[in-house]
Amino acid sequence: MIRTDALDRLPVRTAVPALRRALDDRGVAVLCAPPGTGKTTLVPLVLAGLVGGGPARRVVVAEPRRIAARAAARRMAWLLGEQAGQRVGFTVRGERVVGRDTVVEVVTTGVLLQRLQRDQELAGVDAVIIDECHERHLDADTVAAFLLDVREAIRPDLRLVAASATTDAEGWARLLGDAPVVEAQGVSHPVDVVWAPPVRPVRPPHGMRVDPALLTHVAAVVRRALAERDGDVLCFLPGVGEIGRVAGQLAGVPAEVLQVHGRAPAAVQDAVLAGSSEGRRVVLATSVAESSLTVPGVRIVVDSGLAREPRTDHARGLSALTTVRASQAAGRQRAGRAGREAPGAVYRCWEQAEDARLARFPSPEIKVADLAAFALQAACWGDPDASGLALLDPPPAGAMGAAREVLAAVGAVDADGRVTDRGVRMSRLGLHPRLARALLDGAPEVGGRRAAEVVALLSEEPPREYGDDLAAALRTARRGGDGYAARWRQEVRRLSSSLEGSREGSGTDDAAAGLVAALAFPERVARARGEGTFLMASGTGAGLRDGSRLRSAPWLAVAVADRPAHAASARVRLAAVIDEDTARLAAGHLRFLGEEVRWADGDVVARAVERLGAVELSVRALKQPEPDLVRAALVDGLGVEGLGLLRWSRETGQLRERLAFLHRKLGAPWPDVSDGALLARTEEWLEPELSRARRRSDLARIDAGQALRRLLPWATGEAARLDELAPERIEVPSGSRIRVEYGGEQPVLAVKLQELFGLTETPEVAGVPVLVHLLSPAGRPAAVTADLASFWRDGYRAVRAELRGRYPKHPWPEDPTTVAATRHTSARLKRE
Repeated sequence: MIRTDALDRLPVRTAVPALRRALDDRGVAVLCAPPGTGKTTLVPLVLAGLVGGGPARRVVVAEPRRIAARAAARRMAWLLGEQAGQRVGFTVRGERVVGRDTVVEVVTTGVLLQRLQRDQELAGVDAVIIDECHERHLDADTVAAFLLDVREAIRPDLRLVAASATTDAEGWARLLGDAPVVEAQGVSHPVDVVWAPPVRPVRPPHGMRVDPALLTHVAAVVRRALAERDGDVLCFLPGVGEIGRVAGQLAGVPAEVLQVHGRAPAAVQDAVLAGSSEGRRVVLATSVAESSLTVPGVRIVVDSGLAREPRTDHARGLSALTTVRASQAAGRQRAGRAGREAPGAVYRCWEQAEDARLARFPSPEIKVADLAAFALQAACWGDPDASGLALLDPPPAGAMGAAREVLAAVGAVDADGRVTDRGVRMSRLGLHPRLARALLDGAPEVGGRRAAEVVALLSEEPPREYGDDLAAALRTARRGGDGYAARWRQEVRRLSSSLEGSREGSGTDDAAAGLVAALAFPERVARARGEGTFLMASGTGAGLRDGSRLRSAPWLAVAVADRPAHAASARVRLAAVIDEDTARLAAGHLRFLGEEVRWADGDVVARAVERLGAVELSVRALKQPEPDLVRAALVDGLGVEGLGLLRWSRETGQLRERLAFLHRKLGAPWPDVSDGALLARTEEWLEPELSRARRRSDLARIDAGQALRRLLPWATGEAARLDELAPERIEVPSGSRIRVEYGGEQPVLAVKLQELFGLTETPEVAGVPVLVHLLSPAGRPAAVTADLASFWRDGYRAVRAELRGRYPKHPWPEDPTTVAATRHTSARLKRE
């Protein structure tokens, strides 16, 4: 029996007429409705004609998470007075609850992607609702792009609704071709904001790590909220581990403590969503409870201010979830949960001043995630670079390039980026391409069942208490009775069924775990370096925790690793022992065998080497390396350590400065003699000496001055004017020839003041006045001028007054322009 009263209480009902008109007129619409208004439960029933009249249609609802898909289907079935699997059903990975009468099917976006790849028409489906599109999950963005392609090319009748819990709908409206935006007002009660920062500073999150002091503080705030306010508490934490730790610190509170996350048993999820009429509850939840799920009875929200987002370190070949500060939008969503049914309060575990500095919205997953699975989906769709897909944000070029390299390495795409038959099979396994490769290539070696067992472990990282040894974790999962082990067994059955006909394998669990992990992550095969440290083929160092039994392994296949704050190397969290043969088999495409001549440790190193990526397998010295390789290594050495490796005299250094001055002031044909320019033209000025050199000591024998003169403009005849345009020395009135320094922006002539008596015009080189440094008789600086006539007129008197008492034996005429220049004292002048 349809629960009409419950349906009539859903605020979204007021927006239903406008939504129907929009779909009748345009076939697309954006529906904005706050959490709890019924957009996920009432709208699909209306569009399917199950309530409110209207024609019968088949509707597919795409949810970002399995927990939300199950909950939405069960809620809709309850509203119809039925069980899930009748007119409303759901399909998630490994579980399908539908019947012949099902007209509303709730699926995860991943399931819908698979369905679209197999049947682009979506035969029999009249409307698709993409729920929670504001969360910007990559699968949801991809589903929307594919559905827009389908509408444009083959199914213009397919109705499409993008449903969002926020009013930030302009981007989605543009993406859907200026689709109408329909807004529903929620029932909003006042929510008091209580700022509850820790008393003492806590360390910011890094990687998966959250400061235990913050979790202790969150637990204390939950206790405070229970004491200060009535109603149930909904506490937001970033992940399963943090939920478990806070739950442990809430022992003895006057309330039932429940945990809600994707790994929670279905019975626990159902209990949380059903509410309770007996006693108070504290619900510890991940961001899944922001908008995907409505938890009844909540009057208080405690917000840790943290969330988890995917990140990919392409340089190190590491991909993982990372803990970040939750965005302002997420904070608003979380706070709103306290005011769903009555006035409430939100306790925010950070300073009010910090709030304005938070990101406005969460990062779109396409901007930060590993894109290998997305790139494979795009290739299967016929658009390998995704340039033709209607996406709110384009995929970053670097991430797409790295993704295509992964796909090529596992045989999913050909050299042109087109999907192969193997790639199509991989895409239909519902796995990351790396894991699909490991399953397909591992099954013939270790048996289908055992390969499926290891891949199932890798597809959902086992709990920390399972340890860091992948083979031991496999044995724990087999005998485990926890929720993880139950999901693992279900996934093993699904994967095994996709490998029908595969043989039973032989060997040990350890060997199987190592091979399959190495096949999935070949660039992470790692060789021991001693004391529990390893070097991965990617070039990244890795270390194991103290006490790990893996520390003595000669080789590892690293399945999960992250990089702690300020650490130079990664931290291994899950790995399996392998041998060199397994490493060679899995990472064969990374094998290099050949001569390697390079500049290292201050000299040329020439050797024959075999490597797996950065891991050296064998090395021997080369006695007669290829001359071209040696020359390239020497040029690299000059680039690393500088041209000072050559033989430079003082005169050569000055020649270079003279040439630099002429190039700066006159340009061509005078050469650029900067380091970069000289390194780019080594064949013009360092030959034939460079090609004859074999080591660092040979470079030290090359006369840089002789080499530099090869760059002078001999062909034009300008080289003969070098001493005229940029003379090495200038003769001054005393008869001395004074060296000109060209190292600065302006040439400098440092000369004793008395040697310039009688000179009224400043000397020039290449038309540029020199900067005259006037020295005392002892050679100390007395004045600087670029205008000698002005100095004699205005500056000389002060210098004369200061120096004549200190140097009385030298001439200090009142008018220096009328006397002869001299290098000598007054007494000697008289004798002469």
